[in-house]
Amino acid sequence: MSLENTTYDELEPGASFEHRRVCTLDDLYVFASVSGNHNPMHLPDNEGGDDDDNQRPVASGIWCSSLISAVLGNYLPGPGTLYHKQNLQFDGRVHAGDEVITRVTVKEKHPDGTVTLSTEVRQLETGNRIVHGEAVVIAPTEKIFYDDGNLPGLVVQRHRHFSALIRQAEPLPPLLTAVICPEETQSLGGAIMAAHHNIITPILVGNREKILQAAEELAEDISGFELVDVDSEDAAANAGVDLVTAGRAKALMKGHLHTDHLLRAALRKTGGLRRGRRFTHVFVMDVPGVDNPLLVTDAAINISPDLMTKVDIVQNAIDLAISIGIECPKVGVLSAVELINPAIASSVDAALLSKMAERGQITGGLVDGPLAMDNAVDPGAAGTKGIKSMVAGHAEVLVVPDLDAGNMLVKQLTFMAGAEAAGVVLGAAVPIILTSRADDAMSRLASCAVAAIHHTRMAGDDPKGAEA
Repeated sequence: MSLENTTYDELEPGASFEHRRVCTLDDLYVFASVSGNHNPMHLPDNEGGDDDDNQRPVASGIWCSSLISAVLGNYLPGPGTLYHKQNLQFDGRVHAGDEVITRVTVKEKHPDGTVTLSTEVRQLETGNRIVHGEAVVIAPTEKIFYDDGNLPGLVVQRHRHFSALIRQAEPLPPLLTAVICPEETQSLGGAIMAAHHNIITPILVGNREKILQAAEELAEDISGFELVDVDSEDAAANAGVDLVTAGRAKALMKGHLHTDHLLRAALRKTGGLRRGRRFTHVFVMDVPGVDNPLLVTDAAINISPDLMTKVDIVQNAIDLAISIGIECPKVGVLSAVELINPAIASSVDAALLSKMAERGQITGGLVDGPLAMDNAVDPGAAGTKGIKSMVAGHAEVLVVPDLDAGNMLVKQLTFMAGAEAAGVVLGAAVPIILTSRADDAMSRLASCAVAAIHHTRMAGDDPKGAEA
């Protein structure tokens, strides 16, 4: 945006400017971070909110007054303006979601180069005054033109999508979950936290002494949870699978053990959890600045999947996306290029998957490929390349060519974009919650929430569950 000031000589009493602005949740988070004011009145604990002001966070009065500063510095008088003094009277409150209008009006010019302006902020819909007062500023004496397009962007690292998933899961019946080897504080703490949120009912499977020691370190009472005492990782994994096949558990959750031990038990030929499709892994990513959860698959199990494995990868991801509220998932099948190149196998597979979806061999979503990463998620990049597609630029599910690419993508989003990742294995008789030792509490909780939501939808009206 190009800004131009009004100099002291150009200012006339009565000159006025007004500016509209919507107060967003991100505004409140940014203000709290920058100002250090963490008053919970100004921070939402329920990001969904509603129309009741009592349920919506209220903006700090100083945030409201900063809107006056923005008009003075940007528009009237504009660039070059410096504050001399400001008085304020607070008459009302702004809540998240309110649109407000800020108005400044020149009242008087003074021989010393200062200017007095009346200032006010009103709620646009009602016209109610929020704050008013007078500002005295040192007006610029030279014309200044300024382009603020070079200002760095700001991404608020809050995880609203995970918060929404947790709220969605909490009213559901808790998912009876065999937690395998929760023998240290991270894995046990994640299961206990999910239990406190009423998302899972854990059955703790592993070395009793280690589990009790972890609980003691956490200062948590686990006497209300069933504990199955087994000594080794393999024995614990097999015991957890046995609980599922016996109908006593509806999900598995990885604790402090290697993933291959858990999957080996789940894939065993006798009494295993195979149900026709390949086991595939989906990361549900909460990426700051992205308007929807972003699903990445498969970045954890299938190393170099062939075409038919990719069919299961895509279908499982579509099913999960629908479960978490994406009505018709847009699936971008990634390659290094967006045009089919026989020398790049992933581009050929992507085109075949797209055609298979078109012919009904993959259902429930829109599938398009090959797409490069940029034109899969950015409408501008898709437009520049001339790609006409309902998926390009708007993909909600990203299907990677192989595990290498998926692992790199997820870790780039996590460590460079501030994303959080929830991980679930699909294609088995029950969801398998696959967490990493590096996962924080929010990731573990969100993984449980995703599993519970998906299980509930797939189970339908069958009390035994379609997946169990």
